[in-house]
Formats: sequence, C-alpha cells, structure tokens
Amino acid sequence: MTLATTTTMLTPVTEQLTRAGQAIEHDSFATIDREAGPHAYSAEQWPVVRRMIHANADFDFNGLTRFHPGAVAAGIAALRSRRSRIVADVEMICVGLSAPRLAHFGLATHHFIADADVIAAAQAADTTRAVQAMRKAQRLGLLDGAIVGIGNAPTALIELVRLVREAGARPALIVGLPVGFVSAAESKALAAELTEVPWIVIDGRKGGSTLVVAALHALLGLAETREREEERTSS
Repeated sequence: MTLATTTTMLTPVTEQLTRAGQAIEHDSFATIDREAGPHAYSAEQWPVVRRMIHANADFDFNGLTRFHPGAVAAGIAALRSRRSRIVADVEMICVGLSAPRLAHFGLATHHFIADADVIAAAQAADTTRAVQAMRKAQRLGLLDGAIVGIGNAPTALIELVRLVREAGARPALIVGLPVGFVSAAESKALAAELTEVPWIVIDGRKGGSTLVVAALHALLGLAETREREEERTSS
C-alpha cells in the first residue's frame, strides 16, 4: 500500500502525458519567458501569469494580472488539503479542467448556472442566473474553503464579493477573471478591494473562462510540484 501511494505521488499528473507534448509545452513556456522579459511577479505568481499568456497568446496579462499577497499560497494550500472544491460561474470552466488533475487532489467541481431553480429565482427577482447561482452555492455551504472561478459573469463576481462582506462567505481563493463590456472591469476592481479572502484578478475588460482554467491548472501544477519536492526530501 505504501509503495503504491509513493508511485502515484511520483507520477506527474499536471504535465502533458507524452514527451512530444511536454516538449511543445516547455518550448512554449520558454518562448513566453524570453519574450516577456523582466516582470514584477514573484516566482510563484509568474507560472500563473505565464499559463494565462499561453492560453491566449496575449502578453497583456503580464501587467494586467494582479494578486492578493496570499493568493498563490492559499490556492496551493486548498488544493493540497484535498478537502476543497471548485465552484465555477459556468460549466465551461468545469469541462475545461483536467479530470486526472482534479482526481489527484480529490477535487469536485460545481456550477449551477443552468439549474431550473436558479433560472426561476433569477426570473422572479429580475436578476441574472449568475447571481442566483452564487447564492445557491452559498446556501449549499459550498463557498467556504472553495476555490471560486469566475470567467464569464461579472454579476457572479459582484455577488460573491457581497456574500463575502455581508454573509460571511469565506472561499479559500477567488479567481475572478470575467470578460466583457458591462461591469467586467468594475467587478474585478471590487474584488481586488477584498481583505477578507485572497484573490487573483485581471484589470480591465479582458478575461474569460479559458483564463480561469489556465490559472487553475497553473495552481494545480504548483501544488503537485510542492508535493513532489517534499516527497523527495523526505525519502
């Protein structure tokens, strides 16, 4: 049993599964490092920014991305606890995440945007489904200790900030990257004012679910690297 557990820990799950795939990904990251040049991010923050650049080939994220000082450490700790979960504003985020990587950390994903009760509540209150989806996650007790990823709906992020401030919701980390022209920039600026919980945001209108997936994959990679380093030093 011990041998099997050790073998699992030493088998990478957050990299490409073939040498060819790994070579392409590593070459892409090396190109980004070279072309990005000097930056102000820490050694743990840069892999998150770099993977976001990789997802969209957009170097604007080098500078637009902002981190709460404890964001990366909080994300890694939540993942390694194997008691966390991912709550997303839209299904696209959940579908985009690697199943083996989620399984490695015992992560379940949740989204409620298409639930019938969420739609009915939004229609009754003349609000958005995204708002009601965040409220449902709070009612179910899923926000506390979760990594919440928002890439599509600014109203979801605005509501999440309200739930933190007024309802005592305490996510482990907010990855708030909604894209758009109405309230997107404002929602992220609002999230960046939070002191109660750590956050990662992108200034301005840019964002999207693919960037949330990229950021989460970067955090999964960092968490596995930390585990593997500790495994090697303890063996």
